[in-house]
Amino acid sequence: MSSSWFVYILRCADKSLYTGITIDVEKRLQEHNADNVKGAKYTRARRPVELVYQETLPDRSGAAKREAQIKKLSRQQKIKLINADESMCM
Repeated sequence: MSSSWFVYILRCADKSLYTGITIDVEKRLQEHNADNVKGAKYTRARRPVELVYQETLPDRSGAAKREAQIKKLSRQQKIKLINADESMCM
């Protein structure tokens, strides 16, 4: 059983942003981009999607709370979060 959960943000082909949680980011990204029913309904019509942000949380509860916080942000605030994360990686 994995001890870490992730909250992630995807940029869709139409430039919209989608936020979700998972224990396996790579697998979930593949599911969002694959022609199957495992991807979220929102992203199915907006493929391809690309991972633009991820954050590690200690458990599912923490990830769900963080996901809810991020979903309440405006698009501009989400973009700032994504850009801040990118600048930390440099």
